Amino acid sequence: MKNKIYIAPSILSADLLKLEEQVNLVAKNGADLIHVDVMDGHFVPNLTFGPNMVEALKRIVDIPLDVHLMITNPELHIQDYARAGADILTVHQEVCRHLHRTIQQIHQEGMKAGVSLNPETPVSLIGDIIEDVELVLIMSVNPGFGGQKFIPHALDKLKEVEKMAEKAGKQIMIEVDGGINPDTAKQAIENGANVLVVGNAIFKQPDIVAALNAIKKAVLH
Repeated sequence: MKNKIYIAPSILSADLLKLEEQVNLVAKNGADLIHVDVMDGHFVPNLTFGPNMVEALKRIVDIPLDVHLMITNPELHIQDYARAGADILTVHQEVCRHLHRTIQQIHQEGMKAGVSLNPETPVSLIGDIIEDVELVLIMSVNPGFGGQKFIPHALDKLKEVEKMAEKAGKQIMIEVDGGINPDTAKQAIENGANVLVVGNAIFKQPDIVAALNAIKKAVLH
């Protein structure tokens, strides 16, 4: 997976009244994944989407759905997201008492499994799980809201994940989420990321396709 760079527009920043139109637009113009931020108002201070949104998106686009659970007790909802059509399901290290078991559950439901780390969580805490996941997500903002400024320390963490994966002989998707724009996207890729979650820098721009192309140009050329 390391050789390919994936662009994952986040619907957290989309206009919900134009969701189908905007999601189709990015899917048809080079987006690789659609990123769905699920928040419960408990683990993070915001409420967003649930399985019904994933199910609706599955009817709109053919590209994979990258679902990020920012919720407590994610193990109770794995089957719901599998049935809704999630292709990748990412849970947070901070809320999983039995992370390995949760990763196993995700795999048993036929999805790729990811683990996410908040800005203050050390990469070392996932050393024993790196061989079991397909994706590691480094939060480059504090989770909960779009439009925040990129935290530079995330670049060091991306490097750490890359080294950890290389040591394990594992090719994984190294994802970064928060404050991604053409400048920070380039920095993230240079430091080991290969999946970019992009919200405001695509969906809040006057020309969504041009904004998507600006991200692609920054990291592919």
